[in-house]
Amino acid sequence: MLDALMIVIVLVGIGLIFGFVLAYANKKFKVETNPLIPEVEELLPKGQCGACGYAGCAAYAEAVVLNPDVAPNLCVPGKQAVADAVSHLTGKVAAAVEPRVAHVRCAGSPDKAKAAYNYTGLKDCASANMLHFGYKECKYGCLGFGNCVNVCKFGALTLGENGLPVVDPKKCTGCGACEKACPKKVIKMLPIGAHVRVDCNSKDKGAAAKKACAAACIGCGICARNCPYQAIRLQDNLAFVDSSICMSQCSDPVCFAKCPTGAIHGLTADKPVKQHAAVGAN
Repeated sequence: MLDALMIVIVLVGIGLIFGFVLAYANKKFKVETNPLIPEVEELLPKGQCGACGYAGCAAYAEAVVLNPDVAPNLCVPGKQAVADAVSHLTGKVAAAVEPRVAHVRCAGSPDKAKAAYNYTGLKDCASANMLHFGYKECKYGCLGFGNCVNVCKFGALTLGENGLPVVDPKKCTGCGACEKACPKKVIKMLPIGAHVRVDCNSKDKGAAAKKACAAACIGCGICARNCPYQAIRLQDNLAFVDSSICMSQCSDPVCFAKCPTGAIHGLTADKPVKQHAAVGAN
């Protein structure tokens, strides 16, 4: 009994000694934290999306406070309001933040895009892409397993009934996490208000693209020729829209009116504009 009591006393003594040593070391070597860091972190939306280029909101808050070269407008989800608030706290000048939204550049639903083989592997876009670049004949199209949906911290993406991701523009912060997660690079960020979009990512030539997917851009150039502002160009057999030109100069887009596949379309309040009845006829 006495031996057990001595052991307890010794252990308690050792614990107290180590406690005092740690307390002294903590006081002696304590690193003072800049009080602005928690204030800045409190302003951030806490999505931990990494759009700022740092590993979470705390890391960005520390960097923007301590590093004079880190801009105060890197929090994309926070938009201009957060940029202005961070600018005010840090004394830095915040450049204008362009609001943006995710755009899924693929309309290759199962009824339009042909399957090259029957895929039964992991329901994961990255894994499926490793097997002959996916199960679709179009090697550029969305694989529909929802990697983009899974990484969205704001609930802005869902998988639609057609197997393609659907973006809720009201919830999308434009953080770009979905864009990074897509192995096909199908998702791109567009400025909010862009009223002409191309729902295709295929780089194949016209005949091959149309054979693989009925909704493909065939690179015919009709849209570019019908744009009076030269806002559309063809690159790698695919139409690209310069949204800055389109939004600043065009209020009534007609470029998509004669698209034979409907790959390019206009939008009003984030809803597709119906094309003429002849469009899409083969």
